[in-house]
Amino acid sequence: MGMNALVHRVLKDIGIREERFSLQWASAAEAPRFVQLITEFTQQMKELGPLGEAEGLTRDEIRERLQKGLEVVSRQTVRVSFGNATKAVRKDAIWTQEHISGIINTKMAKSLEKAMG
Repeated sequence: MGMNALVHRVLKDIGIREERFSLQWASAAEAPRFVQLITEFTQQMKELGPLGEAEGLTRDEIRERLQKGLEVVSRQTVRVSFGNATKAVRKDAIWTQEHISGIINTKMAKSLEKAMG
């Protein structure tokens, strides 16, 4: 869930729709749930259209923004900040997406802002 929050934050910061990323869990025993998750995500992507279309960006702009996102998450300061945020999540032991996203956004705000330049 922490990775989900981080990717959503970075996508938002680089101007790409957060809905383009989804990380859900389904065990091997949950085939119907897996099918449902994939079907829903596929439908959502069809509604958004090709990458960049819903964002109003050209192919070159998308490429530049994705490269920027990769650079951001590759920085050591961001990775260390993410590690510290996940420690805080484990310490709190509150496993809701809202709580985890809040911690990720709060604990990582400075390192992400600095990395985004």
